[in-house]
Amino acid sequence: VQLQACGGGLVQAGGSLRLSCAASGRTSIGRYMGWFRQAPGKEREFVAAIRWSGDSTYYADSVKGRFTISKDNVKNTVYLQMNSLKPEDTAVYYCAVLMKTFFSSVRNANEYDYWGQGTQVTVSS
Repeated sequence: VQLQACGGGLVQAGGSLRLSCAASGRTSIGRYMGWFRQAPGKEREFVAAIRWSGDSTYYADSVKGRFTISKDNVKNTVYLQMNSLKPEDTAVYYCAVLMKTFFSSVRNANEYDYWGQGTQVTVSS
């Protein structure tokens, strides 16, 4: 599976960005798509996830109400709409696909099987 993330950039606090992640390859057996982020000097953290079949979504408390994850199953693409951005949202954002049938949590980065290259999001104050 190959993942191509894009849509990052520089935005002022309070602004919005929309990230996209296009998946190719063996996407038919992917179960969840997730977004994670990693700020300098910090560990990678969960942002949001969505189930490929169905509409279940999951969010980190820090982004709930501001970020929305969605998908287009025909295009094999997942989106992350980010509104009301804050400087603390600054990070490299990664998309990932979880293939496993049995796993501990969609919030656990170690459960994901394939990762995109990351896209930088910078929010200025």
